[in-house]
Amino acid sequence: MAEVFTHTVQSDTFTGTLSVPTGLFIDGEFVESATRAVIELHNPSDGSFITKVSLAGKKDIDAAVDSAERAFERSWGTNVSAPARGRLLAKLADLVEQSIDDFAALEALNAGRNFLHARGHDILDVISTLRYYAGWADKHFGQTIETADSRFAYTRHEPIGVCGIIVPWNFPLILAVWSIAPALATGNAVVLKPSELTPLTALKLASLVRAAGFPPGAFNVVQGYGAVAGEALSAHMRVRKIAFTGSTAVGRRIMELAARSNLKRVTLELGGKSPAIVFDDADVESAVAEILKGMFTRSGQFCAAGTRIYVQEGIYDTLVPLLVHAAQSIPLGSGFEADIAAGPLISQTQLDRVLGYIEAGKGAGATLLTGGTRLDRPGYFVAPTLFGDVPQDASILREEIFGPVGVVVKFNTESEALRLANESTYGLVGHVYTQSVDRALRVTRRLQAGSAFVNMFAFLDPHVPFGGVKQSGFGRQLGQKALDEYTVLKAVHIRVLENARL
Repeated sequence: MAEVFTHTVQSDTFTGTLSVPTGLFIDGEFVESATRAVIELHNPSDGSFITKVSLAGKKDIDAAVDSAERAFERSWGTNVSAPARGRLLAKLADLVEQSIDDFAALEALNAGRNFLHARGHDILDVISTLRYYAGWADKHFGQTIETADSRFAYTRHEPIGVCGIIVPWNFPLILAVWSIAPALATGNAVVLKPSELTPLTALKLASLVRAAGFPPGAFNVVQGYGAVAGEALSAHMRVRKIAFTGSTAVGRRIMELAARSNLKRVTLELGGKSPAIVFDDADVESAVAEILKGMFTRSGQFCAAGTRIYVQEGIYDTLVPLLVHAAQSIPLGSGFEADIAAGPLISQTQLDRVLGYIEAGKGAGATLLTGGTRLDRPGYFVAPTLFGDVPQDASILREEIFGPVGVVVKFNTESEALRLANESTYGLVGHVYTQSVDRALRVTRRLQAGSAFVNMFAFLDPHVPFGGVKQSGFGRQLGQKALDEYTVLKAVHIRVLENARL
């Protein structure tokens, strides 16, 4: 039996005692790992130790898959009706809502996300997503197709089976639920591998899954290293689907493992280096405010962050100083401080990576407009950073940094802006700032991206599909389209016998 972590928080934004099991969640129970391996968790806001949690290895992945397969074959995938699945997801949403403060506090403690932001957006998004797919559980219909006078066919959307879900540390619960909800709604059994850095909200969710009454094994949580637990899940012969959110490099590895094992289906939501194009006719003050959100939400640890800022020459000299001043004014702080716009990076490793990119930008000849330094305080904080005069081949312009670093580039014409924006191996989102409807429609149509946002940063909604093109991945999360990612389409052909006996 695994231990339970308890922690009391007293702050201006949250006061209470948090309680979370620290084991793996397999077959409806919290258990220690097969090897008793553990990993320490730390608070990125100050580097302090939080607790130890069980660390999954290959044997634990096998046990979780066994549990999920039993649930799929004996209960969840066969004996629980679609309306009943919807009711269970709705009940889970209610339980999350009742614990909204605890979930937000765990995100602040474990992931460095600001408590008020997590409560006011992240956990509300989780609740909305669960309720959205609860409503879809009994509405993902097939078709009836007349093929001849004496024949017809119908199609069925059937669950795939055991689905492995691998999510990163930047938005631990949101990104997990984006895949968990449609997978469970369509009757699949789930093995979730959260990041070994930020598993606490996934473990809290597991306790509520059990309280809601889901059959044991329908949902499992196995936190572990990607190179061990992630690879074991991706290569497992009885896992029929992997949904992965993370880096492009790891996405390639998952595709390779899926192909070498059982040709399991794969959905990938990968990296991004998203452009934000600001035209001369944009509302400058509004554009600056939205660009800052798009760059520095979660301190830039956001796959859809708009970190390539292309500004038309007519407003460049007006907008850039405003952008620099606004970046310098962003209030930074820990997860439980009030009036905070950005927090820490997740770890020392990520801090070193971001500072390395900043030094590379300086070395490439780019002009540092603001920031560029680590803050003199505990935790993993980097000042919001902007570069100008960036060479086209500079790594800070072409590679995903996953930190609070943006580049500003001047352009002349609409066609030039599109050429620069599309000169990227990525294609997750694009942002356009203009007051011309015609221009907005032209440019968004030609942007090579899975999503485009006009006069706003990348604010995602459970009702709208989301995913990338090029090396930002394939498949779609959210919206009705996500249901197809977790089902197989079966066609049934019927011949009507005229003289059939009753």
